[in-house]
Amino acid sequence: MDRRTFLKAGAGVAAIGATGGLSSPALSQGANARTLRFVPQANLANFDPIWGTQYVVRNAAVLVWDTLYGFDERLEPKRQMVEGEEVSQDGKTWTFKLREGLRFHDGEPVRARDVVASINRWMPRDPMGQLLRAINVELSAVDDRTFRWVLSAPFPKMMMALGKNATPMCFIMPERIARTDSFTQINEYVGSGPMRFVRNEWVPGARAVFQKFDQYVPRNEPASWLAGGKRMLVDRVEWVVMPDPATASAALQNGEIDWWENPITDLVPVLRRNRNIMVDIADPLGNIGSFRMNHLHPPFNNVKVRQAVMTALKQEDYMRALVGDDASLWKTLGGFFTPGTPLYTEEGGDMMKAGNLERGRQLLRESGYNNEPVICIVAQDQPITKAFGDVTADLLKRLGMNVDFVATDWGTVGQRRAMKNPPNQGGWSMFHTWHAGADAINPVVYNAVRANGDGAWFGWPNIPAVEAEVPNWLAATSLEQERAAIGRLNRAAVENVVYCPTGFFVGYQAWRRNVSGIVKGPIPFAWGVSKS
Repeated sequence: MDRRTFLKAGAGVAAIGATGGLSSPALSQGANARTLRFVPQANLANFDPIWGTQYVVRNAAVLVWDTLYGFDERLEPKRQMVEGEEVSQDGKTWTFKLREGLRFHDGEPVRARDVVASINRWMPRDPMGQLLRAINVELSAVDDRTFRWVLSAPFPKMMMALGKNATPMCFIMPERIARTDSFTQINEYVGSGPMRFVRNEWVPGARAVFQKFDQYVPRNEPASWLAGGKRMLVDRVEWVVMPDPATASAALQNGEIDWWENPITDLVPVLRRNRNIMVDIADPLGNIGSFRMNHLHPPFNNVKVRQAVMTALKQEDYMRALVGDDASLWKTLGGFFTPGTPLYTEEGGDMMKAGNLERGRQLLRESGYNNEPVICIVAQDQPITKAFGDVTADLLKRLGMNVDFVATDWGTVGQRRAMKNPPNQGGWSMFHTWHAGADAINPVVYNAVRANGDGAWFGWPNIPAVEAEVPNWLAATSLEQERAAIGRLNRAAVENVVYCPTGFFVGYQAWRRNVSGIVKGPIPFAWGVSKS
C-alpha cells in the first residue's frame, strides 16, 4: 500500500471511531461554543516573532501583539494602532499619534516609548527595517501618544514597512520586553492585541492557548486581514498540535477540533465526503516552495554548485510530491515573485526551469566539488518540508553529492537555521521552507530574495547585482520602471542562485460547518470567527 492510499484509509477508519487524540475535559454546550479548537501548521516551539521568521510563530503573534498599521485584503497598509500621521514637506520627518484606549495585557497603557523600543528591536531583523535603520536620524517619543521619526532621506513606503504581514512584522511590545536584544529570544509574552497568551497552559509539542483580552479596543471599521476592527467572537482559542494528518482529519470529522489550517491534498476527498466539513483554498495568492542553501560554507558557497542544483532540480517532482496530480493547484516558476501579481517576471529564468540532471552533473564536476557532506535539515512534522525533503535527498544523491539527511522537527529547524557555524560544527547546508504569495509581491517585503550578506535571510547570500536593484525599484515612478528593475533583479537572483524555488502551489483549509467567519488569506485570522 502506497503512502497516499495508507493516509486515505487511515483517515477514513479513524473517523468512524474515537481518535483518542484529545484529552481535554468535557465542556458545557455554551462553553464549547465559546472555544475555538484549531490545528496549526506546526508546533509552536518558540514564541518570539522578531527573533525568527517562522509563519507558525507569526500566526500566533497576530493574536497577541498588535501593529501600527496592517495590510488589508488588497495588500494595502491601513492604520491600526495609529490614529494618524503627518509627513514633513521634504518627506524626511514622520510624526505619528496613537489612538486612545490602547492597553497591554498587564493593564498598562501603550505609550510612545513602547513603540520606539519595539521599532528599534524590529529594525535589525527585517529587510525594510534595515533600509530604515540606514537612514535613521532620530526615533523618539514626544509624549505618551506621539512619536516622531526623523530620517536622512524620504521613505514613502513607511506604512508598508510598519504594516506588512511578511515576517518579521513590526509588533508592538512593552518597552521592558522590547529592549531585549534582537538576536536573543524574549521570555515574557505581554501583548497589545485582541488575545492574551495563557503561558501556564502552553505545552510545546501539544498545545498553546489564547484567551480573549476584554480591554482590547478594536477599530470601528470592518475587519480585513490585519486591518480594521479585530473583534473576537470566541473567548478562547486552543491550538492543538497534530503533526499526523490522518489524526487531524479524524479529529475534525469527529468534532474534536473546529478548524484545520493546512490539510494535505490527499485527504481532501475524505473530508469533502463529510457533510459537516467545509473545505476551501486557504489563500489564492498561494505559496512559493523554497530550497534554501547556506552561502557561507562549502559546498554551497560555490556559485557553480548552486547552479548545478538549480539546473538539475525539477519543480514538477516537488509539486507532485506535495500537492499531487491536480495541475490546477500548482505551477512551475521561472521567477521568484508571486505569479499573477504585477511584478512577476521570468526574465533570465531558463535555468530555474531546466530540470536537466546531466547538465547539473556536468556543472558539479566543473565546480570542483570535493564530496563535502551536504547537511540537509528536514522537518518531519511539517507536511510541506517533509515532502520536499524526500525529493531533495533523492535529487542530490543522483546528482552525485554526499548527503547527510537530518530528520528533525520544525522547531529545531527554526533554531538551527539561524546558526552560522560550519555544517560539521552544528550548522547546516540546506533546508526547505515556503514563502506565502502575499509576502513575495515586491523586493522590500520579500526577505527571501534579498542578498545583502549578513543582513540577508538565513543562508546569507551576498550578491551586489541583486541588491543594486532594490533602490532602483524603490525610486521607480511608474510600473514600467518597477518591472524593469525587477526583471534585472530576477536575472541576477537566478544566475547567482539566491535560493531555488521548488514551484508555486495553493493549499487547503478545512473547518466544521458550525464555524463561520473564516476568510481566505496568508494567515488564519481568528477575529470575526464564531461557533454555533
